[in-house]
Amino acid sequence: MKKYLSVKEILDKKEGDVSLRGWVYRIRDQKDNIFITIRDETGIIQLIAAKEKLKEEEFLLAKTLGIESSIIVYGKLRKEERSPQGYEIDIDSLKLIGKSENYPISKDFSEEFLLDVRHLWLRSRKMTAILKIRSTAIGAIHEYFRKEGFYEYQSPILQSVQCEGGSSLFKVDYFEQEGVFLAQTWQLYAEPAIFSLGKIYTIAPSFRAEKSKTSRHLTEYWHAEMEGAWIDFEQLQDYGEGLIKHVIKTVLEKHKEDLEILKRDINLLETAISKPFVRMTYTESLKLLKEKADMDVEWGKDLRTIEEDKLSKLHDTFVIVTRYPKIVKAFYMKEDPDDSKVVLGFDCIGPEGYGEIIGASEREPDLEKIKQRLEDDGEDPKHYEFYLDTRRYGSVPHAGFGMGVERLIAYITGVDNIKDTIPFPRTMVRYKP
Repeated sequence: MKKYLSVKEILDKKEGDVSLRGWVYRIRDQKDNIFITIRDETGIIQLIAAKEKLKEEEFLLAKTLGIESSIIVYGKLRKEERSPQGYEIDIDSLKLIGKSENYPISKDFSEEFLLDVRHLWLRSRKMTAILKIRSTAIGAIHEYFRKEGFYEYQSPILQSVQCEGGSSLFKVDYFEQEGVFLAQTWQLYAEPAIFSLGKIYTIAPSFRAEKSKTSRHLTEYWHAEMEGAWIDFEQLQDYGEGLIKHVIKTVLEKHKEDLEILKRDINLLETAISKPFVRMTYTESLKLLKEKADMDVEWGKDLRTIEEDKLSKLHDTFVIVTRYPKIVKAFYMKEDPDDSKVVLGFDCIGPEGYGEIIGASEREPDLEKIKQRLEDDGEDPKHYEFYLDTRRYGSVPHAGFGMGVERLIAYITGVDNIKDTIPFPRTMVRYKP
């Protein structure tokens, strides 16, 4: 069987006879010489179809190739300083595999058009680079948690309770049953498992029916979540910092060329993970905003995007904001024993205005306090009996967090919109293709 090399393997080979397969990325006809740039998942390289070297039918084929036609090429690799890659392939033989005519992505690069043809835009060098980085990032998340002794655990996507606010639930037509929703988080179904496995994690889709059209929100996104028995608040922050640093370090080791394609400033990424993350309380963050940004935020108000952005731009690494007011946080977050007005929870805010990457907390152990918080939120505690049992039978201190995978990838790749970090984004106004 003929061995076909990838573009990267060919560039590593540097000279000699080569065989490769791929898609036409660019073509330039100069009468007796046709310059064809071919792409595969590893890169691009320039080919030359010379009239004097090819059979007449092959040369005519080269002239009629359309963008994104799939081809097989045999030829000779040689050094060529004028080529963008420093090498070129002189074609000895050319075979058309799949015709492509009038490829629709040519001049219109508007955001909405590219979302309409997302199934084709995935082929772009930009999306290829992002998706390769995404694959590595998800692998690094698995690697980090397993190295730290966590077990992978799955929870149901179809759930009967809400965890993050009823207004952002997607209701499901579940036979004739009422009160079934798509998961906002695994948390309520993860906490029972720590009594079996100790430390657990998952990477799974979550769904939020938030009526938001910002560049940071998706209605379907991938959630890296962890939960652990005997983990205290300080350890939880360490896990969050360790995870983010490991993912970014791994991407930097494996994807410098892809980051260059995306024009990402690698120095900013290296700086962000070269030092301890900044840690401050919510109250300290309000003081800093007032002193450094002339922003007067009333104590008890949640930090909005504008405040998070300003905080992030005051630092060149991630900022962990702890001890938010209890009134703005979820019912399961533990009251601070030293101050009942705040909870032992934190948000980890990305540099350069990339917003909240992680939301976390130690979990409230007091059964009666959880019941009261549920009632305050308009929920019936009877619907949460399975969850409340975790506090009735041998409860232990425990904590966990959720990290938005696409938000971290957006920061790493430097893209302007989170929609570019996932193959087929789902938003308030887009559910196809």
